[in-house]
Amino acid sequence: MIKLAIYGKGGIGKSTISSNLSAAFAQKGYRVMQIGCDPKADSTALLHGGSRIPTVLQLEREKGGKIELADLVHETESGVICVEAGGPVPGVGCAGRGIINALETLKKLGAYDVFQPDIVIYDVLGDVVCGGFSMPMRKGYADRVFVVTSGEKMARYAAGNICMAVQNFQGRGYASLGGLILNRRNVEDEDALTEMLAKDFDTRIIGAIDRSPEIQQADTDGVPFVCAYPTCPAAQQLSALADAVLAECGGI
Repeated sequence: MIKLAIYGKGGIGKSTISSNLSAAFAQKGYRVMQIGCDPKADSTALLHGGSRIPTVLQLEREKGGKIELADLVHETESGVICVEAGGPVPGVGCAGRGIINALETLKKLGAYDVFQPDIVIYDVLGDVVCGGFSMPMRKGYADRVFVVTSGEKMARYAAGNICMAVQNFQGRGYASLGGLILNRRNVEDEDALTEMLAKDFDTRIIGAIDRSPEIQQADTDGVPFVCAYPTCPAAQQLSALADAVLAECGGI
């Protein structure tokens, strides 16, 4: 089983890339589990026609100790197994602690043993890398961390902080940095700036996705663009990214 964590600042497109990676892996015949670790709980929406699924924290609030694995896990027609950690009631509680609680609940209920995925993807908000938001980097969860960025200043700044956190945890035997995913926004010197960022952390750009109308339309329609527009250039780039991620992780 390969376990990946996809990080990136809010709005950088990490959930779109995570969902399309899940769909691409499923198209290649792998059994995939995607776990949304963003308090907005919209990580897996593209895999469900744009609609959201109940979250672990929401169900725990409603059912308490009576929560069952079947309540948390939702399998799509494409074969992707979806889970959303969720977040606390707005203004009350800690979102990071919510992620810790959700992942511990999945582990306690034996989610990985029951569903036996080939690939697990944790989709994690990366504006803040502390507490629960670093949980997927820790031992026993992700094996590799991939960071989504663009050439924009704040995206690169957030990506740098994430890479630094990964390196700090790596010294304890936790997840290692697999590379940067460049989600192009057509800013000046975008590729060169991202290459510099990768060099700073002794890593590489493992894949790049061009901005395209097909991605935007698929997002509006609530479907992965690799499914809606399989022959478009972005879908081909995404498929190549999926292959590169598998190769970086040593294959299955």
